[in-house]
Amino acid sequence: MAEEKKFHNDSVVLDIHDRPTIGHWVGLSLQHLFTMFGATVLVPILVGIDPGIALVSSGLGTIVYLITTKGKIPAYLGSSFAFIAAMQMLMKTDGFPAIAQGAMTTALVYLIVALIIKKIGSAWLDKILPPIVVGPVIMVIGLGLAANAANNAMFNQDHYDFKYLSVALITLGLTIFFNMFLRGFLGLLPILLGIISGYIVALLFGIVDTQPIIDAPWFALPNFEIPFVQYQPKLYIGAITTMAPIAFVTMTEHIGHLMVLNKLTKRNFFEDPGLHRTLTGDGLAQLVAAFVGGPPVTSYGENIGVLAITRVHSVFVIGGAAVFAVILGFIGKLSALILSIPGPVISGISFILFGVIAASGMKILVENKIDFDKKKNLLIASVILVVGIGGLVLEVGTFTLSAMALATVLGIILNLILPETSRSEEN
Repeated sequence: MAEEKKFHNDSVVLDIHDRPTIGHWVGLSLQHLFTMFGATVLVPILVGIDPGIALVSSGLGTIVYLITTKGKIPAYLGSSFAFIAAMQMLMKTDGFPAIAQGAMTTALVYLIVALIIKKIGSAWLDKILPPIVVGPVIMVIGLGLAANAANNAMFNQDHYDFKYLSVALITLGLTIFFNMFLRGFLGLLPILLGIISGYIVALLFGIVDTQPIIDAPWFALPNFEIPFVQYQPKLYIGAITTMAPIAFVTMTEHIGHLMVLNKLTKRNFFEDPGLHRTLTGDGLAQLVAAFVGGPPVTSYGENIGVLAITRVHSVFVIGGAAVFAVILGFIGKLSALILSIPGPVISGISFILFGVIAASGMKILVENKIDFDKKKNLLIASVILVVGIGGLVLEVGTFTLSAMALATVLGIILNLILPETSRSEEN
């Protein structure tokens, strides 16, 4: 058992392969899980998936990722926000089987890309997904959900409710406060603290039904959705075409997180274990999540934040957080508590989360100094934003391409076919 390193300057408390004592392992693992908890359970609530199974799939996905990457990368995988709009649409039309098929397709995309990268490298990925495409697409992911957040904050069963709006705005204000004024470890928990404080406000406003929590058993199997057991799979072309293109966007997020982890841990994960292996791990984690009934998973930025603050980089702690996530998924009262969170509280949190997603896309454009005086850049961004946010859908027979997917595809095509300078810009 490795001796814990002293906490000072840029040194780490526990490095990647250091094993903490049992007591520290439990405490550090739970601490790490708490930073992922709010976002991980928020996604299934927004989509209509059992939060218990989302915790299980998150934990299992993380364990699969750690095994695939040979225990060399301290990364936790939680529910992905990038697929929310697509999952909401599919849930309304064909239910979870369609979501599962779409998620399995995104996993397959990851595995194929990983294989190609292993054979010929990753330069081609940079060519089809430059910042001018990725930035606006990420903005669409966030802004496309804005109307849903606003409507859920204002309406109670289709009629305007000032009480609902008040709870949403108070939750929003408290979450902003936690983001701005909390420091250290608590500064990494604004989503979780926002949900908890918003829930308390909702209780005071009398809009929480606590009876299901009282009735729920302490131990309960989460709502697994396993193919050929809970449902008979069939082909959902719309699910495939809707979710597969988004996989290319989440890949760029994956690569970005690796770059930050490289700097944080002073390693080069692109070389060891290699980008192909990290993408394979992410793809297999998504496959496992879809197979058991959870939403697609992805590496979490919150994970990087807690690594930086605590300087605990141990994969044993990450693995412990994953194990505890699986265990918590079987606590019936916890799932009932999460499901009892009223819409206005979720909306108050969503105002920030969806906005942060959109702002992250803008950040990519700013950091890469994208020149919008160039007509090519202006046209690509304009088409992606209007097609994606406007909800333009392509339907040809049974083939359907959702607005999010269509915006991504059009952005990639325009970037590849348009010349760098227009005729009017030539000297």
